[in-house]
This record gives sequence, C-alpha cells and structure tokens, in this order.
Amino acid sequence: MSDHCAAGGGSTTVASDELRLALVGSPNAGKTTLFNALTGLRAKTGNYPGVTVARFEGVSRCGDRDVVIEDLPGTYSLDPISPDEHVVTDVLDPEHTATKTPDGLLVLLDATSLRRSLALLAQVLQLGLPTAVVLSFTDDLARRGGAVDVAGLQRALGVDVHVVVGGGQGLSELRETLPHLADWRTPPLAPPTDTAETTAWIDSILRASRYVVPQVDIRTRRIDAVLLHPVWGTLVFVAVMFTFFQTIFTLAAPLQDAVEAGFARLGELVAAHVTNPWLASFLGDALIGGLGGVVVFLPQIALLFLLVSLMESVGYMSRAAFLMDRVMARAGLEGRAFVALLSSVACAIPGIMATRTLPSARDRLATMMAAPLMTCSARLPVYVLLIGMLVPRESRVGPFGAQGVVMFVMYLVGALSAMTMAWIFKRIGDRRGPILPFYMEMPSYRWPSWRSVALAVWDACRAFLRKVTTIILGTTIILWLLLNLPLRSDADLAAAGVDVGDDVAVSSYVVDHSYAADLGRAVGPVFEPLGFDWRINVGILASLSAREVFVATLGQVAAATDPEAPTAALSTMTRSEGENAGARLFDAPTTAALLVFFLYALQCMSTVGVLRRETGTWRWPAIAFTYMFVLAWTMAFLTRHVVMAVT
Repeated sequence: MSDHCAAGGGSTTVASDELRLALVGSPNAGKTTLFNALTGLRAKTGNYPGVTVARFEGVSRCGDRDVVIEDLPGTYSLDPISPDEHVVTDVLDPEHTATKTPDGLLVLLDATSLRRSLALLAQVLQLGLPTAVVLSFTDDLARRGGAVDVAGLQRALGVDVHVVVGGGQGLSELRETLPHLADWRTPPLAPPTDTAETTAWIDSILRASRYVVPQVDIRTRRIDAVLLHPVWGTLVFVAVMFTFFQTIFTLAAPLQDAVEAGFARLGELVAAHVTNPWLASFLGDALIGGLGGVVVFLPQIALLFLLVSLMESVGYMSRAAFLMDRVMARAGLEGRAFVALLSSVACAIPGIMATRTLPSARDRLATMMAAPLMTCSARLPVYVLLIGMLVPRESRVGPFGAQGVVMFVMYLVGALSAMTMAWIFKRIGDRRGPILPFYMEMPSYRWPSWRSVALAVWDACRAFLRKVTTIILGTTIILWLLLNLPLRSDADLAAAGVDVGDDVAVSSYVVDHSYAADLGRAVGPVFEPLGFDWRINVGILASLSAREVFVATLGQVAAATDPEAPTAALSTMTRSEGENAGARLFDAPTTAALLVFFLYALQCMSTVGVLRRETGTWRWPAIAFTYMFVLAWTMAFLTRHVVMAVT
C-alpha cells in the first residue's frame, strides 16, 4: 500500500534527516508550477551559501515522512556561464561541501522542445544520482500536432517518466513515488560525454519515443509578428505600460477611498472613546495617522503586482525582454539586464539579485548601480500621495486621466535614467569585453494560472503589510516620540501663548517645537534650496529606513496638526517660518521637486546592504548612494525652478 502524500501541510521546517529532492530544468519548462503544486504553494526562501541567488524549498508530507523539494535556478546546461547556473552545478556536485547534495533529482523536460531538453538530461544522468523525468506541456505538444510515446521514452532513457499537465493531472502518481528512491529505475549506462556521441544518443531517444516535432504555434507566430516587431512591438509595449499606470489610478481610487474612510472612522472612534491624551495621540497619530497613511495605498500595490503577474503568466514579459534587447544594446547591455531592471519595478533588491543571471561582471555592476533608479513599489505610495496633491483627480490629458499620465512619466523617466547610468558605469575606465550571446526562451502564449497569479499578488501584499508592521511601525513609533518630546506642561503652553483648551493649537505647538522639528531644522540648509521645510526634511530622513515611511511621517504630522481631518490638513499645510511664512507648503514647485527627489534618491538602506553583499565592498554602495543623492538634489532643484517659471 502506498503512502499518502500531501502538499506543504503548512510546514517549511527542514530537518537534516529528511529526504531531499531537487527540481532541475530549463527556464519556462514548468518547474515553478510543479514546485508550487508539490509544496502546496508554501515554501521558504533563503540564499545559497556565499551567494545571494534565492533558493526555494518546500515540503511534501508523504505518510509519516517529509520530502523536501528544492527548486533550483533554471539552466539550459551544466556548463555554467552565469552565477545562478554555477549554483546548479555546485548543488549537484557531491564534492562541493558548502551545499548539501540532493538525494534524488526530478528533471523537467519540455515536451514541445524535447531535443534541447534531452541535452540537459544527458548531463544530469552522468552525475549518477537517482533521477526521474517529469514531462511537461504534453497538452501543448498535442495541440500543435506533435506526439511522443511516453512508454517508449521511458524504455529508451531507462528512468521513470511521469507526465504532469498544468501541475494537476498526473501529480498524485508522481507524489506516490517521491519517498521510494530505491524503486526508481536507473539506466544501465550513462549517456556519452562526447558531443557527437551525445547528439547520436539524443537522436536514438527521439526515434525510440517516436517523437513528432510540434508545428509552429500559429497563434503565437501571428501575435509575435506584431509584438516582436521593432516598431509595432515598441508601440504596443509603450501602450501596455501606459494602460498599466492608468489602471492603477483608475481602479484603485475607489478602493483607496474606502480604506481611507475606514481609517478615518477608526480615528473618530479613538477620539470619542480614548480619554488618556498620550494613548489617544499614539493611537490616533502614530498608528492610524502614520500606518494608516501607508496602508491606504495597498490597493495600488495589489494592482501593480496583479498586472505584472498577468503579463508574466501569459508570456509577454519574455517578449518585452527580447524587444528591449535592442534598446539595452544602446547602453552596452543585453536583454537579460532588462529582466533585472524590470524586476526592480517590484523592488530594487530582487532586481539587484537578478543580475546574477548576467554572464559579464561588467554588465552586472553597471546594472546593479542603475537598478535603484527604476521606480519600485516602495515609491508608489509616495508618488500617489504627491501626485494626488499636485494634480486634481478630475484633470484630463485628452481622454486619459492626468494623474495616470504623470505616473507613467515618472516610471518612464526612471527607466531612461537607469539606462543612462548603466551606460555611464559600463564605460567607466573604458572596460570593454566580448559581447556574449543573448538567449531567451519564448514560451507559447497561455492562459494565466489564476491560482499562481493570486499567490503572487497575495505574497506582494503580505510582504507590504509585513513591512508596515515591522520597519514602518518601528520607525513610526520613534517618530511619534520625537514629534511629542520634550513634554510640555499646561504652564509651559500658557507661557508660550497657547490656548491649552484648543487641542489643535496644542498639537501644532508641540509638533513645531519637538525634537523632530529640531532635527529637521538642523538639516534645513541642505534642503532649503529645494523648498522643503523641517517637516519634509524629517520625512526624508525617516524614509531612509523605507520610502513608505515618508508617507507615514506626513500622516503623523497632519494628524497632529488637525486630528479631525488629517488629509485636508496635509493639502492646506502652510509654512510656519521664514520669508514665505503662511504660504502653502505643498505648492506646485515644492511638490514637483519632492517627486523628482524621490525619483532619483537612494532612500533605502536595505538596498545599500544588498549592494554591499553583491559587490563584496562598501565602495560601490557608497558611490551609488552619493551619486543618486547628488543627482536627486540637482534634478529637484532644476525642477522647482522650472515649475516656478511656468506657473
């Protein structure tokens, strides 16, 4: 009687005596889909020893035994040319002591490109580890007029061959075999190592399995004739991106209003039922005003990752990378660099880590130094807040919403700036080298897996909320203390001419004479030419921990200034000192300068830390932080004066 296997079980704890299997396969072979199915979409992530290439492990519970599944980076060969491909060879090498060699291997073969997949399998079988084959995309093979005799393929290879379609059909049969490595078939002879002999071996396997090469996907070919066209494809790409940001503003606005109304209601409840002034201030200003001011942008975050995940699932992202290879070539880079830069739209950290797919060290460094300029999701709350104050919601540019147009321009300028800086860093010292070929799989267009899309969106939202409840919460509490200290007695307030019975007047005075105000004024000379006052300065300093903290800081300041209507207070906030005292703080020149400052500034210490790990020195992170701050200050200064000249 076979064991019953369950996926995940909510456990990702890996014990040293557990059976460990590794998934090996080329990119786009269905490896991640199979991994998600086997582990129940529950996995733990980490880094391989000595490198920052992400590793993914999950657990399938089979009866009373756990089987650990490790998803190795995709590779076309065991002759590595990039760091992530080196990871695969290191994990599979028994003599590499830094990583634990798996007990067995599951090799994914794409049925629609079986010849190329067999070349990787030949190298894997030479390792001598227990190996089973998982044949994917057999449904796509049949749809395109191809065929394969699975039983004949199994006899010819001498190993078990399992057909799994879409992570569902055939999965239970595969699971049943996972704990029983001793029962796995083993080939009598390993495949040859000589290139010519390997080619002959592959030919014999294809003949024995009566493999019929699938026809070119007519649907894919017709779509690609447009999407990969140098002119029409570029126009479609721009249109897709433009629609992307219009959607973020248009669809998210009602949801954002609902979340904002919910936090406003919470603020009213706190004001009505919490009588302790310090507790009421903490709950109303720090938590509701600060954290609530960030959480309100969760709908935009969810939409951003929903649209990105959909484009990845249908197969458009690889087309965009191929199309952008021509553009990246102008910066001296290749299409793989575009994938890394595109990853930075979610977060610069995975974007920087994705540079390990680049074979050239010069390309990796240039891309790493440029990746933080890509507009990441952490900038999204800042952009939405500032664009909302700069551009009225009802404003239009032709048939399009003006807010979405401005957001699109911000992302476009960020991308162009990143490519420009990559071009500059690529040419520092005139260090040129041979251009390696760019090879990328073009999968057939497929309907997205809604379960995988939902998981991607959920993971992004969960990561955002985790950030809100850890880094942003900690920083918000510190800011709340700085904004409310030193303590002021009623006598002190009365001596300063403040009506102690006026809560708004008391809050405004305490905030304006707090330690945070002192800190903001201390750095005032640096930011004064940009039109920033101490409140903005404090937000910029706090945002070094996480860019979203800038929004939380302004939320706290606004809530302390006017607890009844913090959003309105932010829009109508005035300067409290200087020659422009009484003027609106967030006027068009200042708001535009602030937008541009956040476009360029490296306000993320986590990114600095990843740059340190990737480059192995503090030199390049210091250069990145410095050049981006100087660039941000200069461009913000120019933007402010240009806007002042035209308004």
